[in-house]
Formats: sequence, C-alpha cells, structure tokens
Amino acid sequence: MIRVSTLNADLHSHSVISDGTLTPEELAQRAHDNGVRLWALTDHDELGGQERAQIAANAVGIDYVSGVEISASWMGQTIHIVGLGINAAHIGILEGLRRTRDGRGNRAKLIAAQLLKVGIPGAYEGALHFAGNHDLISRTHFARFLVEQGVCRDTEQVFKNYLVEDKPGYVPHLWATLDDTVAWIKAAGGIAVIAHPGRYKLNAMQMDELFKRFKEIGGLAIEVITGSHSPAQYQTYGKIAQQYGFMASRGSDFHDPDESHIDLGRLPHLPDHLTPVWSVFH
Repeated sequence: MIRVSTLNADLHSHSVISDGTLTPEELAQRAHDNGVRLWALTDHDELGGQERAQIAANAVGIDYVSGVEISASWMGQTIHIVGLGINAAHIGILEGLRRTRDGRGNRAKLIAAQLLKVGIPGAYEGALHFAGNHDLISRTHFARFLVEQGVCRDTEQVFKNYLVEDKPGYVPHLWATLDDTVAWIKAAGGIAVIAHPGRYKLNAMQMDELFKRFKEIGGLAIEVITGSHSPAQYQTYGKIAQQYGFMASRGSDFHDPDESHIDLGRLPHLPDHLTPVWSVFH
C-alpha cells in the first residue's frame, strides 16, 4: 500500500485522446524520466486511453492508477471532478461520459460562428486539426488554432481575450450534474476528487456549499498541490482538506511541454499532515 506523502505521484494529466499533445506512451515515458512513481492519465470525459496508459506505465516500471476528469455543472459554472481508481470498463460511467461528450460538437460550431463574427474564419476546421479525438473538441483546441493563426502569442493570452465569459467565442455548456458525476465514479469503484479548486470563480459561501455537497454525495478528496495553484493556495486548500475531512491529491494537470504551468512530476510534495489520496490504492 502506498502511503507516504513524499511519494512523487502525479494524478492529473492529459493525452492526445482529450486535449493534451502527447500520446499515453509519451506521457508514461515523460513521467518515468521525471521521477514519477505513481501516475494517472485523466483525459476529459473519456476513458479510451486507459489501457494504453496502463501498458505503457508497466513497460517503463511506474505504478499506474486509472483516471478520468469529468466536466460537471455547479451554480452556473463548470467544475471538474477527477475520478481515480475506476473500472474503465464499467458500463455506467462509460454511458455517462458518452452523454457528456455528445454536446461538444454543437458547442464547437457555435464557438466558431462567434469567432467568425469578429473576423476569424475557419476556426472549427482549424480546431479539429488539433483535436486528436474529434468527439472531444474543446476550447483548448480553438486556443491552439488562434495561436497558430497569430491572433494571440500563446494559449494563456487566448484565455484572457477569447473563449471566456464576455469575450468572443464564449459558449456556455450544460454538463452533467455534480451528483451524477460523483455517482458514476463511485459506481465504477473509484474515488471522486475536486480538481484545482482554486480555479473556480465562486465566493466563500458558494465554495462551502460545493465542499459540503461534494462530501454528502460521497466525494472523498480535493487537489491541494496542482499546476494552477499558487504556493499560497497550497496552504489554503491544505487547510480546507483538513476542515472538511478530505484526502489530498497532487497532480500537474499536464497537457503540453510548452503550454502547461508545470511539468509532470515537478510539483512540491504534499504536506506531511495531510492524508494522500493514494493511501487507499494498493
């Protein structure tokens, strides 16, 4: 059983099967080269890369935990829930994820139509070029297209000027409910984790409601150390994990060597006083 808080575990990463740019095999090799000992591939709303990731992890000699990152709607915002240790062949979660993915194509066409209105043609076809899995076309793929076209210098600038609320190309999407998302993960034998809680634009009362509801429906952990959290947020969400009785997770949210805030396995260790989510995995 893996318990130590100093374990180099990276339990949040993405491959070409969703919106990353590396294959599961390339990610496994990169994880190994960066000293990761326990790794999870958590593609958005998709389990198609799990078998490849498991085989690749075995080949390079690192431990593997199956994973997924599911989009959920909460208080008018998109919240991401990571499922760890799931049965990737479970019919219930596969069907739930299929329904979640179905709306992406129409949303992508609406995004492209908005971008056309501000003088950016060909966005739908351009985004598809970057989408390894066309069923999972996302804002990230549009962002890469806008960088390629010279509209913005990098994807960070894209998400300041496009594709977000009150900016060109923003199209809201109604995802699965939080309750359904956690239910799918639990039914598949997994542990539900709130991904990067510091990213959500919720006030203190709304965050409290999110954490309470998440715990009520069987959520067990939150990401404390993650690529989009600042050092101050490591402290904040470490305290929140203790306050609500959550285990703590650690994951880079790695997508690409140039775009990501931090590389696979390069995160600080979890504080010793927190219970690592991997303490439940054998």
